[in-house]
Amino acid sequence: MFSIPINIHPSWHNFFKQQYALPYMSDLFSFLDDEIDNGTTIYPARALWFKAFELPLSDIRLTIVGQDPYFNADQAMGLSFSVPVGEKIPPSLRNIYKELHSDLGMSVPTHGDLSRWQQQGIFLLNASLTVAAGEPGSHLKKGWQRFTLAAIEHINQQCSATVFLAWGAFAHKCCAKVDTQRHVVVKTSHPSPLGAYKTMKVAPAFLGSKCFSGVNEYLKKQGKKSIDWSVI
Repeated sequence: MFSIPINIHPSWHNFFKQQYALPYMSDLFSFLDDEIDNGTTIYPARALWFKAFELPLSDIRLTIVGQDPYFNADQAMGLSFSVPVGEKIPPSLRNIYKELHSDLGMSVPTHGDLSRWQQQGIFLLNASLTVAAGEPGSHLKKGWQRFTLAAIEHINQQCSATVFLAWGAFAHKCCAKVDTQRHVVVKTSHPSPLGAYKTMKVAPAFLGSKCFSGVNEYLKKQGKKSIDWSVI
C-alpha cells in the first residue's frame, strides 16, 4: 500500500485508500518511477501531483476539468489551467479571463495563479496529473484518467448540488456520468484559441457563453454562496 501524501485533505483519504488498493495504481506509480529513473522530466513536481485534493470534499462547489498539466518548464502547478505568478499567462487562460471580463465585468488579471479559486471551493482537476516534458497526453492512458474519473464519480456520489464546468469535448466525456438530478453540468467549447469561438452541437462557444454567471445563478438557487472569481 502506498502512503497518502500529507497534503491531501483527510476527507479524501478513504477515496485514496480505495484507489491505492487497486492494481492499476501500482502500475501507474511503477511507470512514473521508471520514467524518472530513466531521466525523463515530469511535470509538475511530485509534491504537486495531488494539489487539487488539498480542497476538502465538503467544500467543493464547482469542478473544472482540464486534460493535461502544462508540459513546459515552470508552468504546471497541480491545478487545471493555472500557472504560477510570474509565468506567462497561457492562451486558454487568457480567453478564460476574457470571458470573465465580458460576462461579469471583471478586470483582467495580470497573473495566471488560480489558487484563490481553489480557496473558493473550485476543484481544479486535470484528467492526467502528470505529463512528460514536451509530450502532451503522454501519461493520460497510463492510469491517471481512471483515477481522475473515479474522483469525479466520488464527487458525484458524495456531494450535492455542485457544478461541473466542462469546457470542450474531452471534458464533456469526463463528466458524462454525472447525475444531473443531483448536480448540473455546464458545457461550452474549449477556451483554447482553436475552440473558444466554436459552437458545438451540444454546447455553445466558450466566448459569449456567460458560463461564470451561470454557475453563480445555479449556486444561488441551491442556497449556496456564489463564487468570487477574482484571483488576487
